[in-house]
Amino acid sequence: MWIADGWKDYEVIDCSKGEKLERWGKYILVRPDPQVIWDTPRSDGRWKKMNGHYHRSAKGGGEWEFFQLPEQWTIHYKELTFNLKPFSFKHTGLFPEQAVNWDWFGDKIRHAGRPVKVLNLFAYTGGATLAAASAGAAVTHVDASKGMVGWARENARSSGLEEKPIRWIVDDCMKFVEREIRRGNHYDAIIMDPPSYGRGPKGEIWKIEDAIHPLIRLCAQLLSDKPLFFLINSYTTGLAPAVLSYMIGTEICSRFGGKAVSEEIGLPVTSTGLILPCGASGRWEAV
Repeated sequence: MWIADGWKDYEVIDCSKGEKLERWGKYILVRPDPQVIWDTPRSDGRWKKMNGHYHRSAKGGGEWEFFQLPEQWTIHYKELTFNLKPFSFKHTGLFPEQAVNWDWFGDKIRHAGRPVKVLNLFAYTGGATLAAASAGAAVTHVDASKGMVGWARENARSSGLEEKPIRWIVDDCMKFVEREIRRGNHYDAIIMDPPSYGRGPKGEIWKIEDAIHPLIRLCAQLLSDKPLFFLINSYTTGLAPAVLSYMIGTEICSRFGGKAVSEEIGLPVTSTGLILPCGASGRWEAV
């Protein structure tokens, strides 16, 4: 498992009974997590002194309950700054486990010895975009949500990266990739963090089981002659890490050689020493 253990402003304090107790800067949140199926004693007093608690509804969805939590606050990961705010379906605008990938590809960009163009698809609030830009890459950030792209730009400003070469694109990712192929554009690295299910700006339906392999196949056509890396993340329970390796191997290794490796990613749990599983990542890199 690849573990995001470099955080100072974030930690999973404890996990029990379907929920996780987290520290986001100086604020404590309790949120549901489907991986937490164990029932252990909640001995940490912060379970009863949280600033925000997301209650899942038996009918689906849920709602927040707040206790002296500001509408927005910031946390830092190394040189990056992220603006957080609780919004629908339990999220805060950041997936801290992805820091293990930011460190991996950031190191590759810094040591590439050449200019690096990165395409970040389903780019959300820009964690990977900021990490790549901070490492020295020129980044094209694509997401179907105008609000998420605006949030990502705010994170870039907060991180002092607003002058970096970042293109901000609001578009359906599949259609954007198809247009980039027609334009003859190429990238040295591609990052994608596709949802299990979603809709594009014009109602386009995305189901990861149907769409992910065709998208990887298209993205392989966008890679430059000497690509640096390819990264795909999945939070879909039924999509095993090995499946990511097979798809990357079929479409990327067959063209460029190199190696494909996939693993679960996770976050350390302070109180127990356990690692909380948080999806999977598939990585390709040149060798």
